Amino acid sequence: MMQIFLLLLFFMLRTADSNRQEALRIMDSVPVIDGHNDLPWQLLDKFNNQLTKVNLSTLNETHTNIPKLREGRVGGQFWAAFVPCDTQAKDAVKRTLEQIDVIHRMCEVYPNYFLLAQSVADINKSFQEKKIACLIGVEGGHSIDSSIGTLRTYYKLGVRYMTLTHSCNTPWVDNWLVDNGEEPAKSNGLSEFGKSVIGEMNRLGMILDLAHVSKKTMMDALQFSKAPLIFSHSSAFSICNHYRNVPDDVLRLVRDKKGLVMVNFFNDYVTCSKQANISSVADHFDHIKKVAGYEYVGFGGDYDGVPRVPDGLEDVSKYPDLVAELLRRGWTEAEIKAALANNLLRVFQDVERVRSELAANAANDEPIPYKEIESDCRTSYGYDIPNHAAGGQLLGRAILLLCLFYSLFM
Repeated sequence: MMQIFLLLLFFMLRTADSNRQEALRIMDSVPVIDGHNDLPWQLLDKFNNQLTKVNLSTLNETHTNIPKLREGRVGGQFWAAFVPCDTQAKDAVKRTLEQIDVIHRMCEVYPNYFLLAQSVADINKSFQEKKIACLIGVEGGHSIDSSIGTLRTYYKLGVRYMTLTHSCNTPWVDNWLVDNGEEPAKSNGLSEFGKSVIGEMNRLGMILDLAHVSKKTMMDALQFSKAPLIFSHSSAFSICNHYRNVPDDVLRLVRDKKGLVMVNFFNDYVTCSKQANISSVADHFDHIKKVAGYEYVGFGGDYDGVPRVPDGLEDVSKYPDLVAELLRRGWTEAEIKAALANNLLRVFQDVERVRSELAANAANDEPIPYKEIESDCRTSYGYDIPNHAAGGQLLGRAILLLCLFYSLFM
């Protein structure tokens, strides 16, 4: 009996090693393009974006560093230019610009490993040079401060996708917390201005990302966008009933739109619990493949943006182990290559095609209605109304003077 057990164990280990070697062979020709990584946030949080104080070749406090990326056969990475929701209507634009800047500088400081990519052609060039294509995604519509002009400026700075919300509503779009009742709906999906944002993203050639949005926002965006769109780091709702994940009816609409769902590795979105493993993540790949098709699934690990990742996927070096698991489950080489990179490249190409088709269209210059953004922290220049913020500032100064007078003479 022991001999039979040892023989079975030998064959299992041999098969596992064979799958991993096959995964590495495939990934050497088609490396993974991951949809979302929060290393830039870690650079802010740990080093205040001072790259002179960190070496990305030896950094060990994060899921991500250069040796791990290379071991994981990462050929393209959407780096998240993320700032939290509490910056909304305050300094979100400034801080987002700083995160875009640190991504640019990161690529410049390590030119032997990184290549800033703003197009499909750039990604292919990076693949040929065996470098990692640096792509920029802005995570959260609050980062544009309800300004299409700001959106256009981000595009000029290399941003190639924007997540319509993070975990907060903006004046023009609802987030996933609406679906679980933690926040009330503000726009019932997309407002009219929100639809204008989508139209301008299509015209620019910026990919729409629906991770973090409410289901009604998903449906609206899928209806109004002329280009395919993505979920950069979301998983399958039927496997884990979390509202950050994508329901089956939406998966079918993503298929019809020729879009892409890039599977998130955060345990809470994988198993709806604190524990998960490689097999749990592979279940999401299998489900999306079954419902939508292998052409519509990809990798969106969310490394360095989550506190827990599955056993066996501890950092960005572990992608080959997940690919080996998919091979064990019967995925073909063509299906693996599609999920690794070819699906994302197809979406990006289609977004660029739509941009070309809309090239003759004028830029949208219709501002959001002032009543939708009015606050004491905001000026009203350009709107045909009094400058309320200026009045609020004068009142604040008057109160400050009264306080000083009281402290000096009373």
